Formats: sequence, structure tokens, C-alpha cells
Amino acid sequence: MFSRLAISAAALLFGITGAMAQVRVGLMVSATGPTTAIGIPQKNTGELLPRKIGDASVEYIQLDDGGDTTRAVQNAKKLIGEDHIDALIGPSTTPNALAILDIIAESKVPMLATVGTSSVVEPIDAKRRWVFKTTQNDDLIAAALIKHMLKNGVKTVAFIGFNDPYGENWYKVFGGLAEKAGIRIVASERFARADQSVTGQVLKMMSAKPDAVLIAAVGGPAVLPQATLYDQSYKGRVYQTHAVATDEFIRLGKEKVEGTVLAAGSMLVIDDVAPGD
Repeated sequence: MFSRLAISAAALLFGITGAMAQVRVGLMVSATGPTTAIGIPQKNTGELLPRKIGDASVEYIQLDDGGDTTRAVQNAKKLIGEDHIDALIGPSTTPNALAILDIIAESKVPMLATVGTSSVVEPIDAKRRWVFKTTQNDDLIAAALIKHMLKNGVKTVAFIGFNDPYGENWYKVFGGLAEKAGIRIVASERFARADQSVTGQVLKMMSAKPDAVLIAAVGGPAVLPQATLYDQSYKGRVYQTHAVATDEFIRLGKEKVEGTVLAAGSMLVIDDVAPGD
């Protein structure tokens, strides 16, 4: 999905025309750190992007932010101030995308963020005028999860998410939609992307006896709460966000993530989608 959208972005969003001899595109990914399940595939995709679009040659300059907001800011300043990029694809994570909004606004360099959180692009103001994103908004995915919950008789949910803008936005979005749907959140916990244990949080959630658990995390770290629920013999249904729709999540979680319910765009299984669907 990243490669197809990135190619489209280079050709359309960034306004490449035949009159431009060369275009420089920055790629900022989290190929190291806690979000490698997302960042590494994006890093590898950089090698597949077209080096020529129309009459314009395209040069890609890739930097790793390690999932760290400080490095993301440093990278953005270097790519824009020293490498003089015409556009930026990335970062991989919501906190890093939010961290560089001011730099993007000041430089007026278009940014195509590969994140789902709507606060990266909304409200559409001077700070976000040059920011676009590839992934569905959280409210769209949350609505699909709630529809599944209602269909399967889920009345109470325990929530656990990152203690950063990704987790907080998901709690805000899901909480509002759940209340309207008559689904009650009976526990709410947080954890850091680099945490090695969430046993305490999981035990608190299980004590509330929820019908289901929603985990709002990204990539590999999203496995930790679900694996802990499995180890603690939780028998309810487990929901995840579209940020775990990767092979790495399945590889890391193995049998402990079997039966996970998530919603994501059909682009992930585009080869299996029948014409006209």
C-alpha cells in the first residue's frame, strides 16, 4: 500500500511536471526503534519507488527517525534546510508527524504522512495546509469495529493504548462512538511503545470483566497487550486498530494473536478483491 500511494503522491500530490528536471523527495521512516513493523516495510519500499516520472528524474533521500520525535524534528530540518527536498513522505508514526507540523508549515513543503490519526490533517488550518496522509481516519476504522461489536453482542469494552497522541486520539474517537452505540468502556489503560510488560494493566482490565478488549497500538508493540491477555487466559474477543495490519504482527504474535478482529482498507488485499467490488 505504501509503495502505490507513494508513487501516486510523487506524480500527483507533489505536482511533478515535465518542466521540472529533477525532484527531490525525502523519505522519513521508523526503521529502528519500537515501530519497526511499520517502518522497515516503508524503508524497503523506498528502493521500489520510480526514479523517473514523465520527463522528471526523482531522487529520494531517506532518513530513519527511530520512532523518536526529537530525531524526526532534526531529520525534517536537515531534509528541508540542507537537502532542499521538494516533498516529504512520512513519518511513520503519529507523534513524529505532529512534531514536525510547524517545520512543514513554515517551509511550505508538502508532507504525505503515512499515519491514520486525523489530528495530523485536521482542522485544516495554516499549520496543516501542506499536510496530507495515506491512511484512513481513526473514526472510520472505529465505526467498523463498533459495528462488529454490536453484531456480536459486545456491551462492555476495556481499552488499552499507547500513552501518546495515537492512543489518546483512539480513546477519544472510540469513546465517543461507543457511547452513542450503547457500548460501555469499563477500563482504560495506557502503556509506552518501548514497555516490556503490561501485566498490571491487563490484570486491571480483566478485573472489570469486559466482553472485549480494544488495543490501540502500532506494529510490534501492539502484540504485547494481546499476548499478555492470552497468557492470563482472557477468553473475550480482542480488537486491534488498522495499525497492526502487517505480516510482522502475525509473525511476532503467532498463536497469541489468533482470532484478532481489525478493520483496514481493501488495498491490503487488493489482489483478492474481485473487479467491481
